Amino acid sequence: MKLATLRNDTRDGALVVVNTDGTHYVAATEIAPTMQAALDTWSESEPKLRELAKKLDAGEVEGTEVDAKALHAPLPRAYEWIDGSAYINHIVLVRKARNAEPPATLETDPLVYQGGSGVLIAPTDDIEVPNEEWGADFEAEIVVVLGDTPRGVKPEEAHKYIKLVMLANDVTFRNLIPPELAKSFGFFQSKPATAFSPFAVTPDELGDAWKEGRLHRPLLTDYNGERFGDPDAGPEMHFSFNDLLAHITKTRAFTAGTIVGSGTISNEDRSRGSSCLAEKRMIEKIDTGEFTTPFMKDGDTVHIRMLDENGKSIFGDIQQTVRVVEK
Repeated sequence: MKLATLRNDTRDGALVVVNTDGTHYVAATEIAPTMQAALDTWSESEPKLRELAKKLDAGEVEGTEVDAKALHAPLPRAYEWIDGSAYINHIVLVRKARNAEPPATLETDPLVYQGGSGVLIAPTDDIEVPNEEWGADFEAEIVVVLGDTPRGVKPEEAHKYIKLVMLANDVTFRNLIPPELAKSFGFFQSKPATAFSPFAVTPDELGDAWKEGRLHRPLLTDYNGERFGDPDAGPEMHFSFNDLLAHITKTRAFTAGTIVGSGTISNEDRSRGSSCLAEKRMIEKIDTGEFTTPFMKDGDTVHIRMLDENGKSIFGDIQQTVRVVEK
Protein backbone atom coordinates (compact mmCIF):
# COMPACT_ATOMS: atom_id res chain seq x y z
CA MET A 1 0.00 0.00 0.00
CA LYS A 2 1.19 3.47 -0.93
CA LEU A 3 0.13 6.56 1.02
CA ALA A 4 0.83 10.25 0.46
CA THR A 5 -0.09 13.68 1.79
CA LEU A 6 -1.78 16.23 -0.44
CA ARG A 7 -0.92 19.86 0.22
CA ASN A 8 -3.80 22.03 1.43
CA ASP A 9 -4.23 25.09 3.64
CA THR A 10 -3.38 23.19 6.84
CA ARG A 11 -0.03 22.30 8.40
CA ASP A 12 -0.46 18.56 7.99
CA GLY A 13 -2.15 18.26 4.59
CA ALA A 14 -4.68 15.59 3.64
CA LEU A 15 -4.16 11.82 3.53
CA VAL A 16 -4.49 10.09 0.16
CA VAL A 17 -4.09 6.50 -1.02
CA VAL A 18 -1.94 6.04 -4.15
CA ASN A 19 -2.26 3.19 -6.65
CA THR A 20 0.48 0.59 -7.04
CA ASP A 21 1.91 2.30 -10.14
CA GLY A 22 2.15 5.65 -8.32
CA THR A 23 0.15 7.44 -11.01
CA HIS A 24 -3.23 8.15 -9.37
CA TYR A 25 -4.57 8.82 -5.90
CA VAL A 26 -7.88 8.97 -4.07
CA ALA A 27 -8.76 10.93 -0.94
CA ALA A 28 -8.66 8.91 2.28
CA THR A 29 -9.76 11.65 4.68
CA GLU A 30 -12.97 9.81 5.58
CA ILE A 31 -10.77 7.09 7.06
CA ALA A 32 -8.15 9.40 8.60
CA PRO A 33 -7.73 13.12 7.89
CA THR A 34 -3.93 13.03 7.95
CA MET A 35 -1.02 10.60 7.84
CA GLN A 36 -0.43 11.16 11.55
CA ALA A 37 -4.07 10.44 12.34
CA ALA A 38 -3.82 7.17 10.40
CA LEU A 39 -0.71 6.17 12.36
CA ASP A 40 -2.38 7.09 15.66
CA THR A 41 -5.22 4.67 14.88
CA TRP A 42 -3.29 2.20 12.71
CA SER A 43 -5.03 -0.97 13.85
CA GLU A 44 -8.35 0.55 12.76
CA SER A 45 -7.28 2.64 9.79
CA GLU A 46 -4.87 0.24 8.06
CA PRO A 47 -7.46 -2.35 6.91
CA LYS A 48 -9.76 0.42 5.66
CA LEU A 49 -6.91 2.10 3.78
CA ARG A 50 -5.91 -1.23 2.24
CA GLU A 51 -9.45 -1.82 1.07
CA LEU A 52 -9.51 1.63 -0.55
CA ALA A 53 -6.16 0.93 -2.21
CA LYS A 54 -7.51 -2.35 -3.56
CA LYS A 55 -10.51 -0.57 -5.06
CA LEU A 56 -8.30 2.10 -6.61
CA ASP A 57 -6.04 -0.50 -8.24
CA ALA A 58 -9.09 -2.38 -9.53
CA GLY A 59 -10.62 0.76 -11.02
CA GLU A 60 -13.63 0.57 -8.72
CA VAL A 61 -13.06 4.14 -7.57
CA GLU A 62 -11.93 7.01 -9.75
CA GLY A 63 -8.47 8.32 -9.05
CA THR A 64 -6.88 11.71 -9.65
CA GLU A 65 -3.59 11.88 -11.55
CA VAL A 66 -0.60 12.42 -9.28
CA ASP A 67 1.05 15.84 -9.55
CA ALA A 68 4.33 15.66 -7.65
CA LYS A 69 4.27 19.37 -6.81
CA ALA A 70 0.87 18.97 -5.16
CA LEU A 71 2.28 16.51 -2.63
CA HIS A 72 3.91 17.37 0.68
CA ALA A 73 6.25 15.16 2.68
CA PRO A 74 4.15 12.21 3.87
CA LEU A 75 4.59 13.62 7.38
CA PRO A 76 5.02 17.41 7.06
CA ARG A 77 5.94 17.43 10.74
CA ALA A 78 6.71 14.49 12.99
CA TYR A 79 6.98 13.88 16.70
CA GLU A 80 10.59 12.77 16.31
CA TRP A 81 13.16 12.40 13.51
CA ILE A 82 16.01 10.12 14.57
CA ASP A 83 18.77 9.49 12.06
CA GLY A 84 21.24 6.66 12.30
CA SER A 85 24.48 5.94 10.48
CA ALA A 86 24.22 2.27 9.65
CA TYR A 87 26.74 2.05 6.79
CA ILE A 88 30.27 1.62 8.12
CA ASN A 89 31.91 2.59 4.83
CA HIS A 90 30.22 5.98 5.03
CA ILE A 91 31.27 6.52 8.65
CA VAL A 92 34.91 5.72 7.93
CA LEU A 93 35.15 7.92 4.84
CA VAL A 94 33.36 10.94 6.28
CA ARG A 95 35.33 10.76 9.54
CA LYS A 96 38.52 10.80 7.48
CA ALA A 97 37.26 13.92 5.73
CA ARG A 98 37.35 15.81 9.02
CA ASN A 99 40.50 14.08 10.34
CA ALA A 100 38.55 12.14 12.96
CA GLU A 101 38.95 8.50 13.93
CA PRO A 102 35.96 6.15 13.79
CA PRO A 103 34.51 5.35 17.22
CA ALA A 104 35.89 2.32 19.02
CA THR A 105 32.38 0.83 19.01
CA LEU A 106 32.03 1.25 15.21
CA GLU A 107 30.76 -2.29 14.63
CA THR A 108 28.92 -2.88 17.91
CA ASP A 109 26.99 0.29 18.80
CA PRO A 110 24.94 2.31 16.27
CA LEU A 111 25.44 6.04 15.82
CA VAL A 112 22.22 8.09 16.04
CA TYR A 113 21.32 11.73 16.43
CA GLN A 114 18.09 13.67 16.90
CA GLY A 115 17.16 15.81 13.88
CA GLY A 116 14.69 18.63 13.58
CA SER A 117 11.19 17.24 13.02
CA GLY A 118 8.89 20.27 13.25
CA VAL A 119 9.49 21.36 9.65
CA LEU A 120 9.90 18.54 7.13
CA ILE A 121 9.85 19.48 3.45
CA ALA A 122 8.29 18.14 0.29
CA PRO A 123 10.13 16.13 -2.36
CA THR A 124 10.01 19.05 -4.82
CA ASP A 125 10.79 21.87 -2.39
CA ASP A 126 13.98 23.85 -2.96
CA ILE A 127 17.06 23.17 -0.85
CA GLU A 128 17.56 26.58 0.74
CA VAL A 129 21.19 27.45 1.41
CA PRO A 130 21.80 30.73 3.26
CA ASN A 131 25.55 30.60 2.65
CA GLU A 132 27.43 28.47 0.10
CA GLU A 133 30.50 28.55 2.36
CA TRP A 134 28.63 26.30 4.80
CA GLY A 135 29.26 23.37 2.42
CA ALA A 136 25.77 22.12 1.55
CA ASP A 137 25.61 18.41 0.80
CA PHE A 138 22.80 16.00 -0.07
CA GLU A 139 22.44 12.62 1.66
CA ALA A 140 20.26 9.91 0.11
CA GLU A 141 18.73 7.63 2.74
CA ILE A 142 16.01 5.13 3.56
CA VAL A 143 13.75 5.84 6.53
CA VAL A 144 11.00 4.02 8.39
CA VAL A 145 7.97 5.38 10.21
CA LEU A 146 7.03 3.78 13.50
CA GLY A 147 3.75 3.03 15.14
CA ASP A 148 3.56 3.29 18.92
CA THR A 149 6.76 1.60 20.06
CA PRO A 150 7.50 0.54 23.65
CA ARG A 151 10.76 0.70 25.52
CA GLY A 152 13.01 -2.36 25.33
CA VAL A 153 12.21 -3.68 21.84
CA LYS A 154 14.32 -6.66 20.83
CA PRO A 155 15.67 -6.82 17.25
CA GLU A 156 13.55 -9.85 16.42
CA GLU A 157 10.34 -8.01 17.39
CA ALA A 158 11.16 -4.67 15.77
CA HIS A 159 9.33 -5.46 12.52
CA LYS A 160 6.00 -5.21 14.37
CA TYR A 161 6.52 -1.49 14.92
CA ILE A 162 7.68 -0.48 11.43
CA LYS A 163 4.55 0.69 9.63
CA LEU A 164 5.88 2.61 6.60
CA VAL A 165 9.07 3.03 4.57
CA MET A 166 10.19 6.19 2.70
CA LEU A 167 13.27 7.84 1.19
CA ALA A 168 14.92 11.01 2.47
CA ASN A 169 17.36 13.69 1.39
CA ASP A 170 18.99 14.58 4.69
CA VAL A 171 20.82 17.78 3.74
CA THR A 172 23.95 18.63 5.72
CA PHE A 173 26.04 21.78 6.00
CA ARG A 174 29.38 19.98 6.17
CA ASN A 175 31.52 22.96 7.11
CA LEU A 176 29.39 23.65 10.19
CA ILE A 177 29.90 20.16 11.60
CA PRO A 178 33.47 20.39 12.98
CA PRO A 179 32.88 23.39 15.26
CA GLU A 180 29.62 21.89 16.49
CA LEU A 181 31.16 18.50 17.32
CA ALA A 182 34.11 20.22 18.96
CA LYS A 183 31.66 21.30 21.67
CA SER A 184 30.83 17.60 22.30
CA PHE A 185 27.09 18.19 22.11
CA GLY A 186 26.13 16.94 18.63
CA PHE A 187 24.67 18.28 15.39
CA PHE A 188 22.31 21.24 15.31
CA GLN A 189 22.96 24.16 12.94
CA SER A 190 24.62 21.77 10.48
CA LYS A 191 21.34 19.90 9.89
CA PRO A 192 18.65 21.95 8.08
CA ALA A 193 15.20 20.67 7.07
CA THR A 194 15.02 17.17 5.59
CA ALA A 195 13.04 16.31 2.44
CA PHE A 196 11.14 13.04 2.01
CA SER A 197 9.84 10.98 -0.88
CA PRO A 198 6.23 11.66 -1.93
CA PHE A 199 5.05 8.12 -1.14
CA ALA A 200 5.25 6.19 2.12
CA VAL A 201 4.79 2.47 1.52
CA THR A 202 4.01 -0.45 3.77
CA PRO A 203 6.87 -2.99 4.04
CA ASP A 204 4.85 -5.69 2.25
CA GLU A 205 4.79 -3.45 -0.84
CA LEU A 206 8.55 -4.07 -1.12
CA GLY A 207 8.20 -7.83 -1.53
CA ASP A 208 11.34 -9.94 -1.18
CA ALA A 209 13.52 -6.81 -1.23
CA TRP A 210 12.54 -6.15 2.40
CA LYS A 211 14.45 -8.68 4.50
CA GLU A 212 15.23 -8.61 8.23
CA GLY A 213 14.97 -4.85 8.50
CA ARG A 214 16.96 -4.04 5.35
CA LEU A 215 15.86 -2.90 1.89
CA HIS A 216 17.79 -4.75 -0.81
CA ARG A 217 17.49 -2.42 -3.81
CA PRO A 218 19.86 0.14 -5.35
CA LEU A 219 19.23 3.74 -4.31
CA LEU A 220 19.71 6.02 -7.32
CA THR A 221 21.01 9.57 -7.02
CA ASP A 222 21.47 11.90 -9.99
CA TYR A 223 23.31 15.18 -9.47
CA ASN A 224 22.91 17.92 -12.06
CA GLY A 225 21.38 15.42 -14.45
CA GLU A 226 24.14 12.80 -14.23
CA ARG A 227 24.25 9.55 -12.27
CA PHE A 228 26.12 10.13 -9.03
CA GLY A 229 25.53 6.82 -7.29
CA ASP A 230 23.48 3.62 -7.22
CA PRO A 231 24.71 1.70 -4.16
CA ASP A 232 22.73 -1.32 -3.03
CA ALA A 233 21.02 -0.39 0.22
CA GLY A 234 20.85 -3.93 1.60
CA PRO A 235 24.05 -5.96 1.99
CA GLU A 236 26.29 -3.32 3.60
CA MET A 237 23.75 -1.93 6.05
CA HIS A 238 25.73 -3.08 9.10
CA PHE A 239 22.98 -2.15 11.57
CA SER A 240 19.52 -3.06 10.27
CA PHE A 241 16.44 -1.04 11.13
CA ASN A 242 15.69 -3.83 13.62
CA ASP A 243 19.03 -3.11 15.29
CA LEU A 244 18.42 0.64 15.24
CA LEU A 245 15.03 0.22 16.92
CA ALA A 246 16.53 -1.98 19.62
CA HIS A 247 19.18 0.69 20.20
CA ILE A 248 16.90 3.72 20.44
CA THR A 249 14.35 1.96 22.67
CA LYS A 250 16.92 0.93 25.26
CA THR A 251 15.77 3.64 27.67
CA ARG A 252 12.51 5.05 26.29
CA ALA A 253 9.40 4.47 24.20
CA PHE A 254 8.41 6.27 20.99
CA THR A 255 5.10 7.53 19.72
CA ALA A 256 3.42 6.74 16.42
CA GLY A 257 4.79 8.95 13.67
CA THR A 258 8.43 8.79 14.78
CA ILE A 259 10.79 8.63 11.78
CA VAL A 260 14.05 6.64 11.91
CA GLY A 261 16.72 6.95 9.21
CA SER A 262 19.38 4.59 7.94
CA GLY A 263 22.03 7.21 7.34
CA THR A 264 23.66 7.73 3.96
CA ILE A 265 23.66 4.60 1.78
CA SER A 266 27.21 3.51 1.02
CA ASN A 267 29.04 0.60 -0.63
CA GLU A 268 32.75 -0.23 -0.56
CA ASP A 269 32.59 -0.85 -4.32
CA ARG A 270 33.55 2.53 -5.76
CA SER A 271 31.92 1.71 -9.10
CA ARG A 272 28.55 2.14 -7.39
CA GLY A 273 29.29 5.81 -6.74
CA SER A 274 28.13 7.62 -3.63
CA SER A 275 24.98 8.98 -1.98
CA CYS A 276 26.59 12.22 -0.81
CA LEU A 277 29.28 14.64 -1.95
CA ALA A 278 31.39 14.17 1.18
CA GLU A 279 32.19 10.57 0.27
CA LYS A 280 33.27 11.47 -3.24
CA ARG A 281 35.43 14.28 -1.88
CA MET A 282 37.09 11.95 0.59
CA ILE A 283 37.89 9.42 -2.13
CA GLU A 284 39.41 12.25 -4.18
CA LYS A 285 41.50 13.24 -1.18
CA ILE A 286 42.71 9.67 -0.66
CA ASP A 287 43.56 9.20 -4.35
CA THR A 288 45.04 12.61 -5.23
CA GLY A 289 45.62 14.48 -2.00
CA GLU A 290 43.08 17.14 -2.99
CA PHE A 291 39.34 17.72 -2.76
CA THR A 292 38.08 18.33 -6.31
CA THR A 293 34.29 18.17 -6.16
CA PRO A 294 32.73 21.31 -4.64
CA PHE A 295 29.73 21.27 -2.35
CA MET A 296 26.33 22.30 -3.72
CA LYS A 297 25.80 25.72 -5.20
CA ASP A 298 22.87 27.77 -6.47
CA GLY A 299 20.98 26.02 -9.27
CA ASP A 300 22.34 22.51 -8.64
CA THR A 301 19.78 19.71 -8.83
CA VAL A 302 19.40 16.45 -6.88
CA HIS A 303 17.20 13.53 -7.97
CA ILE A 304 16.77 10.55 -5.60
CA ARG A 305 14.66 7.46 -6.27
CA MET A 306 14.48 3.69 -5.94
CA LEU A 307 13.14 1.44 -8.71
CA ASP A 308 11.47 -1.93 -8.44
CA GLU A 309 12.40 -4.92 -10.59
CA ASN A 310 10.18 -3.53 -13.37
CA GLY A 311 11.86 -0.14 -13.38
CA LYS A 312 9.02 1.72 -11.64
CA SER A 313 9.71 4.24 -8.89
CA ILE A 314 8.66 2.67 -5.59
CA PHE A 315 8.51 5.79 -3.42
CA GLY A 316 8.11 8.44 -6.10
CA ASP A 317 10.98 10.84 -6.74
CA ILE A 318 12.76 13.43 -4.64
CA GLN A 319 13.67 16.18 -7.13
CA GLN A 320 15.12 19.33 -5.62
CA THR A 321 16.95 22.45 -6.74
CA VAL A 322 19.47 24.36 -4.63
CA ARG A 323 18.55 28.01 -4.01
CA VAL A 324 20.89 30.37 -2.22
CA VAL A 325 18.72 32.58 -0.03
CA GLU A 326 19.60 35.55 2.14
CA LYS A 327 17.61 36.15 5.31
